[in-house]
Amino acid sequence: MIDADLMLRFALALALVLGLIAVTGWVGRRYMGAGRLSSFKGKRRLSIVEALAIDGRTRLFLVRRDATEHLIMLGATGAVVVERAIPAGNEFSRAVDAAADRG
Repeated sequence: MIDADLMLRFALALALVLGLIAVTGWVGRRYMGAGRLSSFKGKRRLSIVEALAIDGRTRLFLVRRDATEHLIMLGATGAVVVERAIPAGNEFSRAVDAAADRG
C-alpha cells in the first residue's frame, strides 16, 4: 500500500512539473513573439489571389504583395517563378475589360 509521504511527494512533483510547463509557455508567448502576427492591426500585405491545380502534384498560385502580383508554380521538384511584377488586380481587370469591349 502507498503511504501518505510518497503520495504527497508525487503530488508536489506533479505540481512542480505542471508549473514549469505553464511558466515556459508564458515566457515563450511573452518574449518569443507568438501571436504578434494575429494582432497586426494594419492591412495585410500578402495574400493568395488564386490557386489552380495543374496536375496531382503541381499547382499554380497568383500571389499578391502590396500592389504587385507574382505567378508561382509549386511542384514536386520545387518552386518556379513564372512571371513577376504583374500589376495588381484593378489595373489588370481594367485592361481585360477594355480588351473584351474592343472585341
